Amino acid sequence: TMFLVGLTGGIASGKSTVVAILRELGCAVIDADVIAREVVQPHFKAYRQIVHYFGTEILLESGEINREALGNIIFSHPEKRQLLNSITHPEIQKEMLKQIVKYFVLGYRYVILDIPLLFETNRLTKFMKYTVLVYCDPPTQLSRLMKRNGLSQAEAEARITSQLPLDKKCKLASHVIDNSGDRGSTRRQVLRLHAHLEDSLDFLWARLAAG
Repeated sequence: TMFLVGLTGGIASGKSTVVAILRELGCAVIDADVIAREVVQPHFKAYRQIVHYFGTEILLESGEINREALGNIIFSHPEKRQLLNSITHPEIQKEMLKQIVKYFVLGYRYVILDIPLLFETNRLTKFMKYTVLVYCDPPTQLSRLMKRNGLSQAEAEARITSQLPLDKKCKLASHVIDNSGDRGSTRRQVLRLHAHLEDSLDFLWARLAAG
């Protein structure tokens, strides 16, 4: 009776803003990025594999992985990005499954999975009842990324082009939240989405079955 909702976006499209609003509304949200950081901590299986393939030069003095250094490598070498994904994705998915089961036991009727590369990897979309894209227009996306990460225009464009364009993702999503404007506009759209999820037949049927 429980169903899954895939939430995605593009780099600097404002997905974190949407997630914050959903959490305020009491939604169960599983953040794949948070899990991705956890599974590459020292002494974890993925950590050992990453160090083996990418070398100790990607480590900080503390022994943890230097995410910025690793990011620079994979953004300029697609084959190395694929290698990293093949190491981390199985571990991330295992942890996500654990959390889904936890929310099921707690009685949640749907869970939102915050997955930045949902459409790029395309492995999990078949499990989603709905998919939601956080969109913003390309000039806004570029400007936000340059400002947020202190990148040059060329650096920012390289990071954006490493992902599927937002316009293409729009065609794949069942729902789109346009985050090009102000927070008030975004919040109104999230509230409409929340109302739709609460009123979905899956949710109502689950409530009825629960008595």
